Amino acid sequence: MNKKTKFTIPHQLLVTFVVILLSTTPAVAQISAEGQLIDDDGILSLKENPFDPGKFIIGRDFHGNTFKNQDKGLEDMSDCYFNISDASDSKQQNFKLCEKLELGVIVQAEGKHLSGSDWMKMSDMEIDGYIKKMVESGKKNKAIIGYYICDEPSSLAFPKLAVAVAALRKYAPGKLAAINLYPNYATLWTLDQVKSQLGTKTYAEYLDKFVTTVHPGMISYDNYMIQYSMDQEEKSRAVQYYTNILAVRKVSLEHHIPWWNVVSGNQIRFYTTIPTLPNLLLQAYTSLAAGAGGVRWFTYWLGNYDYSPINAKEQKTLTWHYLREVNRQLAVVGPITKMLKSTGVYFTEPVIDPSLPLLPGDHVQSVDCKQPLMLGEFLSLKGNRYIMVVNLSLEKSARFVLHTKLPDERLFIVSPGEERPYFTEIVSHNSRNSIVKAKTEEQKRISAQKAYWLPAGQGVLIKCSGISDL
Repeated sequence: MNKKTKFTIPHQLLVTFVVILLSTTPAVAQISAEGQLIDDDGILSLKENPFDPGKFIIGRDFHGNTFKNQDKGLEDMSDCYFNISDASDSKQQNFKLCEKLELGVIVQAEGKHLSGSDWMKMSDMEIDGYIKKMVESGKKNKAIIGYYICDEPSSLAFPKLAVAVAALRKYAPGKLAAINLYPNYATLWTLDQVKSQLGTKTYAEYLDKFVTTVHPGMISYDNYMIQYSMDQEEKSRAVQYYTNILAVRKVSLEHHIPWWNVVSGNQIRFYTTIPTLPNLLLQAYTSLAAGAGGVRWFTYWLGNYDYSPINAKEQKTLTWHYLREVNRQLAVVGPITKMLKSTGVYFTEPVIDPSLPLLPGDHVQSVDCKQPLMLGEFLSLKGNRYIMVVNLSLEKSARFVLHTKLPDERLFIVSPGEERPYFTEIVSHNSRNSIVKAKTEEQKRISAQKAYWLPAGQGVLIKCSGISDL
């Protein structure tokens, strides 16, 4: 069996949800005589076309293949469970190896990293010619899933980016036009436009103008506030990470297009905290809980950043091994959440900021937990309910008891422990034939609860059965 988990998701699935009226009555799952949950949504057997632009994206920074040993660089990316490579032109990229490794390729014309101001200097005819040349440089290789357009443009560049996206649809229909937006902590519009990064008065206006002007196939943005906030110790910065997710999710749902979160996989500044397994997990699972269609890590190779997955000698670091495990989980769970409809995002006390939405949700009534949690609610095409629970603490494990709207509902973990996901029911300790018995009244109370533990930063996807044990 291939070491990677491979799934396929129909590219039109998100649009399909728009025209389907989901029942307000919770679906009831089928459970076998052996107590096994029947996978009526088919989430345990998804298969992915690795060169489908609509797949769940696990990517790195969009820079050219600058490794001295370029082929080993690609092989290490594949081994780290990335499913798209860097952005390179046809002269730099080994397309045949990318195809063999099932790495989708984002083509970047002539290895250039164009800014929004670069596009603004070009005429519409020049833009059309530039896009045509970029598409031709890839020679219609099977591994190509998209083309790199721009990073962090001002809204002033959106009209020209619209021309570029339209040209790409003409010359390479169905391929991604990769544009990455500013985060919500970029500078806003002022009378002196030189000092403004967004070119709008609000971040919401920036997102809306991008979608309505450029007509993109997806939304991508970067936010590194988990590390800037020193692992969430600085609350005013940490909240910007979560409000950014909610803002992009809102626009994505309104316009029925997927979104990617670009997060930090290195020490983003020499004075900030470093990448750890908990903060990498947290960035990945909070993205999934809000329905992200992809996660990209900045940056993969050293460059000017310390504690990167690959160092200056092109050796794997400890961060690489942390990231490999996080990407492995993304490869299992990401395609599943992408095929579901994100219906709500909620937080629990102690909430990091009062502006964030609190429970109850549509599926979850309450949660018993000492640590703060983020919960994402989802619906499948068949009306089955799914819940993503994320431990927002980067210091402590979280023991939680989930109370859905159906009292004492049977709940099943979608575990990413194997190459293929599998179901495990959350049960009380009392229901197990265990040699360890509760002695005190407090231990007896705890033993009767259907509780589950999450390590720091970890998340878990749960399927609701619609069946009560009462």
